[in-house]
Amino acid sequence: MIPALSIRQPWAWLIVHGHKDIENRDWPTNFRGRLLVHAGQTMARRYYDETCEELLRMGLLPASMPAYEDLPRGGFVGWAHVTDCRQHHPSPWKQDGSHGFVLRDSSPIPFVPFKGRLGFFNVPKEAVPS
Repeated sequence: MIPALSIRQPWAWLIVHGHKDIENRDWPTNFRGRLLVHAGQTMARRYYDETCEELLRMGLLPASMPAYEDLPRGGFVGWAHVTDCRQHHPSPWKQDGSHGFVLRDSSPIPFVPFKGRLGFFNVPKEAVPS
């Protein structure tokens, strides 16, 4: 089995393309290691637009950010390594009051449709190309 974590777009895209190095959650984790990044099914157009506006103000919006309709949802989009979980971290992606899952060595994969779940979940190895 392979561990996976569902993350709402556009955050999942930002992670697997190496732009975002922290995943903020309201719960801590002891998990360390490689995991599949699952892009959640839900993403409202307004949420996407507001997120992009905020990232632009912060100087964190990459020029390569896909358009709303081009972001895959409801499946696996890449890999990341969780190396730590910190409440304080110098990354501009770290939100106050959250537990930041520190991510390294992220990379995209071709989209693989798959139903996500809350929290970490396990996926059969044969569900995703290696």
